[in-house]
Amino acid sequence: MFIDTHMHEMTYSKDSFLSLDVMVQIAKQKGLGGICITDHDSMGIKEYAAEYTERTGFPVFAGIEFFSLQGDIVAFGIEDYPKERVPAQEFINIVKEQGGVCFAAHPFRNNNRGLEANLRIVRGLDGLEVLNGSTSPAACVKAAVYARELGLFTLGSSDCHVPEKVGVCATYFPEEVRTMKEFLTVFKKGEMKPAYYADGAYHILPPADYKAVFKARL
Repeated sequence: MFIDTHMHEMTYSKDSFLSLDVMVQIAKQKGLGGICITDHDSMGIKEYAAEYTERTGFPVFAGIEFFSLQGDIVAFGIEDYPKERVPAQEFINIVKEQGGVCFAAHPFRNNNRGLEANLRIVRGLDGLEVLNGSTSPAACVKAAVYARELGLFTLGSSDCHVPEKVGVCATYFPEEVRTMKEFLTVFKKGEMKPAYYADGAYHILPPADYKAVFKARL
């Protein structure tokens, strides 16, 4: 199944223009099997997401995009998180202590919100976002190079804040996941693959052709 693993809903991400209903509607139209709401420094939507999933049957997984002192990190499977900025390593440690998972978001975006060279220093990241629908192709290619070098899982996501960006990129999960427990179990196996949406369907990104696909699709 395909899941958009990095999205922003307007209630707690004030720079977003998307309601959950709109996000799910577009996601279904594109063939996504689930979505992840990863609001900026907040998991306020968690209870509503769980209620929405139970009511509609469409999986909405609540995580967080945390702006550490070195850059943004997306995490899932946690209950507690810092209410102020802390070093990236400290946040990763907090995630791991709770049995959660985390990945570096858009690590080379040119807005000082990516981990960049700190990827070589921090320990405990599960994956790296190598296909981000709101980041330049060059930055995505560089992330893919680092992922290979560091042996990290690779993911794709839209990082959407507006309707036209919903689901432009996603992550292929080789197993169906309906609950957060299932999501975490499959995530930790590391067999996901980044994918992009084109011609009415999702296409898994071939690792040997990252650069060409990025330039053509983003």
